[in-house]
Order: sequence, then C-alpha cells, then structure tokens
Amino acid sequence: MIPKVFKEVIDLGDGREISIETGKLAKQAHGSVVVQSGKCMLLCTVVSNYKQSDVDFLPLTVDYREKFAAAGRYPGGFFKREARPSDGEVLTMRLVDRVLRPLFPKDYHAETQVMIQLMSHDDDVMPDAMAGLAASAAIQLSDFPFECPISEARVGRINGEFIINPTRTQLLESDIDMMIGASADSVMMVEGEMDEISEEEMADAIKFAHEAIKIQCAAQVKLAEAFGKKAVREYETERKDDDLAKKIHDMAYDKVYAVARAASAKHERSAAFDAIKETIKASFSEEEQEDFGGLISKYYYQAEKTAIRDLTLNEGLRLDGRKTDEIRPIWCEIDYLPSTHGSAIFTRGETQALATVTLGTSREANQIDMPSFEGEERFYLHYNFPPFCTGEARPIRGTSRREVGHGNLAQRALKGMVPEDCPYTVRVVSEVLESNGSSSMATVCSGTMALMDAGVQLKKPVSGIAMGLISDAESGKYAVLSDILGDEDHLGDMDFKVTGTADGITACQMDIKVKGLSYEILVNALKQARNGRLHILDKIVETIAVPNADVKAHAPKMVTRVIPNEFIGALIGPGGKVIQELQKTTKTTIVINEDPVTEEGIVEILGTGQEGINAVLAKIDSLMFKPEVGSVYEVKVIKLLDFGAVVEYADAPGNEVLLHVSELAWERTENVTDVVNMGDVFDVKYFGLDPRTRKEKVSRKAILPKPEGYVARPPRENNDRDRGGRDNRGRDNRGRDNRRDDRKPREDKKED
Repeated sequence: MIPKVFKEVIDLGDGREISIETGKLAKQAHGSVVVQSGKCMLLCTVVSNYKQSDVDFLPLTVDYREKFAAAGRYPGGFFKREARPSDGEVLTMRLVDRVLRPLFPKDYHAETQVMIQLMSHDDDVMPDAMAGLAASAAIQLSDFPFECPISEARVGRINGEFIINPTRTQLLESDIDMMIGASADSVMMVEGEMDEISEEEMADAIKFAHEAIKIQCAAQVKLAEAFGKKAVREYETERKDDDLAKKIHDMAYDKVYAVARAASAKHERSAAFDAIKETIKASFSEEEQEDFGGLISKYYYQAEKTAIRDLTLNEGLRLDGRKTDEIRPIWCEIDYLPSTHGSAIFTRGETQALATVTLGTSREANQIDMPSFEGEERFYLHYNFPPFCTGEARPIRGTSRREVGHGNLAQRALKGMVPEDCPYTVRVVSEVLESNGSSSMATVCSGTMALMDAGVQLKKPVSGIAMGLISDAESGKYAVLSDILGDEDHLGDMDFKVTGTADGITACQMDIKVKGLSYEILVNALKQARNGRLHILDKIVETIAVPNADVKAHAPKMVTRVIPNEFIGALIGPGGKVIQELQKTTKTTIVINEDPVTEEGIVEILGTGQEGINAVLAKIDSLMFKPEVGSVYEVKVIKLLDFGAVVEYADAPGNEVLLHVSELAWERTENVTDVVNMGDVFDVKYFGLDPRTRKEKVSRKAILPKPEGYVARPPRENNDRDRGGRDNRGRDNRGRDNRRDDRKPREDKKED
C-alpha cells in the first residue's frame, strides 16, 4: 500500500514550479523529502544521533551527490560507479553547510548527516539551486533543534530583469550568477560572480532573491504542519555557570583589552593571550580546574572576544593597531620563478600567495564530467593551503573542501577578465605561503599579476579584499573592517570577500552571522570594500600596469589556424603519420579540433620556437594550396620516372604533381633526363584536371617558345571500328551461359 503523501507547491512566478513531497521515500530517516522542478528530482534525508558526541563542536556532515543514472549515463573510469565527489558536488555541499550550521544550537554536538542526491536530471534545471531548500525541508520534518527554515536560490539578470533559478542556457546571457541563502527574516550567505556590477546592483539582486526565499520558507512551514510537526528532541545541554563566567570576565577583560590595544604581531599577541589564560587557570586549584572542566577556557575566550570587539566599537582600533578602513602594508613581485610561464608574489601583512601560470593547448582543458553538466574549462585555478602557512604541523590528506571552495572563488573572480579569443588553456596555481587573513583574496591579486606576467591579455586587472563587521544591536554601533585578520574573521558578525576591477564587482562570498542585517549597512560595507579594492589595485598596477605584450621566450607560443574539413585527414595522415612526424621535426604540439557548427578544422600549434611554428604553418599552407588554371608556378624536381618527373610547388613544399614526359619540351623526348634532372627548378603552367586522365596536368613546354618549323604530330586516329571494336571484342560470347553444349563432361578421376 502506498503511504500517504504530503506535498507543497512553490510557484516561481513564470510558469515554473517547485514541489516538496514527503511520506513516500526513506521513511526510516529522521526527515526526508523529494524536491522536484520539471524532471529534476532531489532526495534529501537527515539523521542525527540521539547521543551527544564527545566534542565541543557540531559534527555536521552535508553530502551532495549526483547519480549518473539520473541523466541516463554511465560513470567514467574503469569501475563504472560513483566514487569521490567532484569539485562541483563539493561546492554545493559548502553552499548548504554554510547556511545550516549556524542555525543549530551551539551546545548541540550530536553526529548529524544531511544527504542530498540528484535522482533525476533535467537539462533546464540546475539542481544546486534547490539543494538548500531540500536540506531545510527535511530538517523541518525531523525533531532536530533547529532555529528556523531556510532556503537558497540562484539569481540571474538578463536585459536588466532579475530571474530566480535561471537555466544554464539563460546564465550564458546573464551578467549575474549569485546564490543567496536566507531565512524569512535574514540573509545569511551570498556567493557568486558578476560582470563588473555596482554595489547597489548587488544589493538589489540579494533583495530580489530574498523575496523568493521567503515564499519557499513559508511552504516548508505548511508542509511540516500538514505532516505533523514533531516535538523538538531533548538533549544533554552544556553545563553553565554564570558566576564563573562573570569571575573570569572580570579577571580577563582589562588584560585582554590592554594586549589588544598594544598593536602587536600575530605570534606575539597570541603568546600574550595564552599567558593571560594560563594565569587565570593557575588561580584555580587543581580540584576546581577538574570540577569546572573546559568551562574556564570557554569563558576566557568569551571574555577575550568581548574585549576585542569593544576595542573596535569604542575606539575604532584593531588588534594590529590599524583603523577600521586601513589596509596592511603590501609588496608585490612578478617574474619570480625563472622557469614558469608566469609568476607573481603578493604579500599583504602576514598573508602571502605565490601564483604560477601555465599555458597549454585545448588538450590541457579541465574536463568536467557530472550528470548535471558536461564540458570543459579553458581557464581554471587551483588553490593550495599547506599547514606551514599558519605555523602548524598536521597531516595532508588530499585536497580539502576549503581549498576547493577558495580556489573556485578566485577562479570566478578572474575568469571574466580572460579574453574569449585567448588561444591558450590557462592554469593558475596559488601556493599560500603565509596566512593571517584572506589568502583567497591574496590569490586573486597574485593570480592577476601572474597572468599579466605570462602575457595573457587580461581585459582589466582584478583585486580582492576580505571585510568584516562588528555590531552591537543594543547601542546601534557597528564597525566595518577592511582587510581583516584571521582573529577578526572568527569574532566578527559578518565576513565577506569582494573582488573586482576599477569598474565593478566580479565575484563575492559572504557569511552573515547577525540577524536582520540592514541593507544600508550591507551597501556601506560594500562601498568601503570598494575603496579597499582600489587601494590594492593601485599596488598591483604599480608592479605591472599592463599585460606583457608577448609570452616569455621559454613559454610556448600559440597560433591557431582554421582549415576546411577536407584537409583535416591530409594533415593527420594515415595512422597519424604526417602529424606525428611534423611534431617531431618542428618540436611543436599540434592539436586539431572540429568546430561543431561549421565543421571546419581548428588547428592549434604550440611551440617555443617560432621557426618550428612557421614550418607547421607552411605545411598547412602547402596542403591547402590550390593552383589556379592558367597560372604559372615555380616547381622543383623531386623524383624521376620513366614517363615523367614528379615536381613540387615552390610555394607549397610537399604538394606534388606529375609533369608528363610529353609536356617537358616541344621536341620528342626519349629520356626524361635529357631535359630535366633531380633538383632542377623551373616554371610550369597549370591546366587543371586533364579530361582524359582525370589527373592534374602541368606543362613545361606550354611556356616555352615553339621551335622554328615545328609541326605538331597529328592526333591519333580511333581505329577501333576497323579492328572490330575493342569494347566488344569477343565479350558477347564470354558468358558462362553460352558455353558450347557439345563440350565433353569431365571424367571422374579413376581410383587406383
């Protein structure tokens, strides 16, 4: 029997709908929903253990997977099954995690899993835009302690009109691609890329998405009420001691405030804070320390956070002595690494990134193979964050989700500035060497300079800055912090990263921790970020103002040539013989692609030596050489035959034609070598296809004067009629059916 199904439908306002359904699938999970739009279906399940974990944080795992069967496809690879998540799946996990995590109680430490699966794919629906809705809807049907429903929506803008959850095709026309996560009351997360838009335009896009999210949150509430809202589970809360908290606050506040006001460096400041903490702990007896457990450390950190925030709100000062809108000292250098195609160092305060650029052919493009999207990236950026950059020693266990997310942000910041006609596949790698505040924005800056150093003709340089916010709801005070430190990232109410050119924003990432942040504060923060970006951009331009006119001497040069489809096979040769030999002799890399529209061949020639590239171009010109009827061409003898000479055109080496012995001279020629020899160079006239032989005909004698008294030989007469006709010579009597009837049958072979 099919169980009772509960369903809510969300109208997107343009004929499209999103439905949320529960009651049919995965009923043993603590909450499960199927979210559908068009033919796209996501299944989300949530489970949380009833026993608290022995940790002081929420062990939340958000997992998003796309099943290849959803698109009617097989996974790639030998084992033909889904394995580790792709970068695209990891990015969706991060988008959902960043909105969900702050809404769980701080003292809720139960192992919690949110699993989202793409079960059916629709080319016109991007599933990541519905993942946050699915996760929140499933949680609303559970008994988890969770503050309020949330949702996420993608917003685009086409011809000045905003659109919710655009298709991938529509995004190609859009100048905005942003994901917004919010509750009905507050925006909590923003991430996306833009085509140099203003701060006000970005705020308008967020407002538009928030209105759609409010409707999605209301639908979740209705579904939970219809299904039967569960009572929130009871769990073992953390121990509290208000008297102890006040005592530690009184002991620590002034001392922390004094250290914070002293404007010291990171390690010196950390050592001073640790000393205060140890002094406070030492004031308690061993029995008290054992009795209070981790409360002493917990309440100390609360006092430390309060003191630092108060310093900024009261005096406008920060941990390193800067004012709220002040940027740390910056120094830059390009061409640092001698063997790379491009390199740059960007150092801002105690954050440093070294970027390298590698140029290649389309063969080096980053292949994307997901059920929801197949394609390739001709520009991509990888970000590495080794433990030594923060002075730590810890094991390296592959690329982390954070590295994937930060690299994607920097890639989105820069990719719009790479010209569409850039012939190269471009890979940027950022190695973070020091980190104390926004290494991803340092990556954007170093990446910009490395690209210009490599000779990639960026439309405009891009800079990035990390911003913070400290606010006090009671007093109404707030402070926007430019170029935040790592410590300020943790204690602030909002941290956001903004990248852009001098003309507008190209990418952003925001995490807003305070409820009800006004759009006025948001716009003010974005404008302050713009001032910081422009300051950093000036430092970049001082180092390298415009891209280098050409790639480095040791970097490969790229030339692209379009050839008609019929010449592709000739360039490749039988079994690839021609192209392989050409690459070997010219020391180049040759890649041939076919234009899907025109079906023309697009030949990419990559080589460090211009001579080799020119040789390949000459070969292509040779293959494509088409002589005109009646024109005279210079040729060279490359082979002698009994009935003529094989010559090649001087303008097209390798393009050969037979010069028949009868076309060598007006006089009768007994031996070819009587007239020409190997290596001889002379002119011939081109007559096109000979109607008799159907082969190309050239003549040397046609451009020579006729000898005096020359008499042309009479044409050979057709004597076939006199000889009974060659075409029917005895053929009428050759059929097997006309065999002589009196022919004796073959006698059987006698046996011995």
